[in-house]
Amino acid sequence: MQAILDMRGITKTFPGVHALDNVNLTVRAGEIHALVGENGAGKSTLMKVLSGVYPHGSYSGAIHFDGQERQFRGIADSESLGIIIIHQELALVPLLSIAENIFLGNEQASHGVIDWSAVSARAKELLAKVGLKEAPETLVTTLGVGKQQLVEIAKALSKRVRLLILDEPTASLNERDSDALLELLLEFKRQGISSILISHKLNEIAKVADAITVLRDGATVETLDCRAQAVSEDRIIKGMVGREMADRYPRRESRPGEVLFEVENWTAHHPVHAERQVVKNVNLSIRRGEVVGIAGLMGAGRTEFAMSLFGRSYGQKISGTAKLAGRQIDVGTVGRAIASGLAYATEDRKSLGLVLEEDIRKNITLANLAGVAERGVIDDMRELAVANDYRAKLRIRSPSVYQQAVNLSGGNQQKVVLSKWLFADPQVLILDEPTRGIDVGAKYEIYTIINQLAEAGKAVLMISSEMPELLGMCDRIYVMNEGAFVAELDATEASQEKIMQAIMRSGRR
Repeated sequence: MQAILDMRGITKTFPGVHALDNVNLTVRAGEIHALVGENGAGKSTLMKVLSGVYPHGSYSGAIHFDGQERQFRGIADSESLGIIIIHQELALVPLLSIAENIFLGNEQASHGVIDWSAVSARAKELLAKVGLKEAPETLVTTLGVGKQQLVEIAKALSKRVRLLILDEPTASLNERDSDALLELLLEFKRQGISSILISHKLNEIAKVADAITVLRDGATVETLDCRAQAVSEDRIIKGMVGREMADRYPRRESRPGEVLFEVENWTAHHPVHAERQVVKNVNLSIRRGEVVGIAGLMGAGRTEFAMSLFGRSYGQKISGTAKLAGRQIDVGTVGRAIASGLAYATEDRKSLGLVLEEDIRKNITLANLAGVAERGVIDDMRELAVANDYRAKLRIRSPSVYQQAVNLSGGNQQKVVLSKWLFADPQVLILDEPTRGIDVGAKYEIYTIINQLAEAGKAVLMISSEMPELLGMCDRIYVMNEGAFVAELDATEASQEKIMQAIMRSGRR
């Protein structure tokens, strides 16, 4: 099979960071080529070089596409050849509709006049392909991060694509929607379209990839041919981290104490459509030292429940009570929720979890400024010591704590979010997709932190679209569907099949 893409000797540096060091990548026509590596290995940087986000001249090395050397000055140059990239960071305009976002910069117009009927019809076709049921005129701001990712994919499909680059495309999707997307990639392959897939979900890579290139510390480690023989997840992990990982989930002896946190009859309505009930009479309890999960399909109401609970950050007409150690607490604002002992690590770390233009140091202390202040004045040295301590403990990869959060890889950004809430010393920690877009090595580190919190007597509520993660980490799992809890399973009896059965049964009522 002929190579459609050949990148040779790609080297890219940032101040204080050698991001790419003589990286080579060859993608053949009509294949799905996976690109894997730990956070900070250089995957996203390499794709930004390829797509022209980092223009020719800002790196060294050569890019050949269709047998010719290419020098992309920007994204428009690469897109004109059919190289389309879907970034891990969403690039949508919140106050425009889904259809408007899909065709932004690629308007369906005749003589300068947009044909809105054609736009709507084509948008419906594309949304059907990615499995999104929302109407084309729906505003993007009303969608959760998972559905926004599907809009990004539909936007990419609207262009004449020859090489599709997907950077963590299923990070926000549940298993069913992820499978549908992978089937779509296989259909593209049958049509002769090449794909580069960046994903930390190794089971997905093993399922669809024809070849796998492994990066470690900005350099090419190896390229594995999946057509010659099946490549196991353990083999991929060994290439990524340079060592075997016998257990994906660190062991913890579960010793739950008395009930620490309770939620009773919690109800919330949609922030725009007040008549629509999004969270329906939810009751929940978590014991000291217990990790409790919430499973459910995308749109089940898991994030809406968590955000409405944490300072009424989502919704309107919210009712119900929250109790800590048997006493009712005030969670009416984010400040009061934090003061009451709650913390919420959001699934959308870029928009809601971090101040991207601030450095690591200021992000880590943001939720507990009193912890680094004296009489209302921040002690710079104390703040620096705290930030360096968490940088070391959570192994945040950066030249220093003065690096801006926007320049960190996704996994390291997530570690900064967790550091912020750990420094706030909560009694109850709500983790919404805590390992989304994070490599297997960093996942293990975060799982270890979760176990340490449980062993310290905290209550941990974990929302995840990855059922193996919930099964591997949780003592109990609540199953949520259409805004309500429809089942509660102990870890000893829980399985993916039982979770899906509970969802399907409740959907037929």
